[in-house]
Amino acid sequence: MSGSHQLDRDALRRLRLFALVEGSTLICLVFVAVPLKHLLDIPIAVRIVGPVHGTAFLAFLWALTVAVSAGGWRPTDVARLLIGALVPFASFANERWLRRKECALVAQSVR
Repeated sequence: MSGSHQLDRDALRRLRLFALVEGSTLICLVFVAVPLKHLLDIPIAVRIVGPVHGTAFLAFLWALTVAVSAGGWRPTDVARLLIGALVPFASFANERWLRRKECALVAQSVR
């Protein structure tokens, strides 16, 4: 495997990981912390989960920037990933899509 393929593969793997983390924290924030705050008057949940999700979101944006800067990304791919980071559960679909993209990269490098 060439160095550029390894860099691309590492960037994809990191992006997949951060997509999962970001998506998980978004779900926790939207479906656990916010209802706890508004329905049960437990605002501490949002004060804890909010910054955790914010950090995960920034890490995802960083990983996306690194991956895209390596080249080979269509604007629609980037838009898909960004929109997916804002919609609960969409990050999991993006993770599967990124896994397929990574597998295709590995198959291409074997040829």
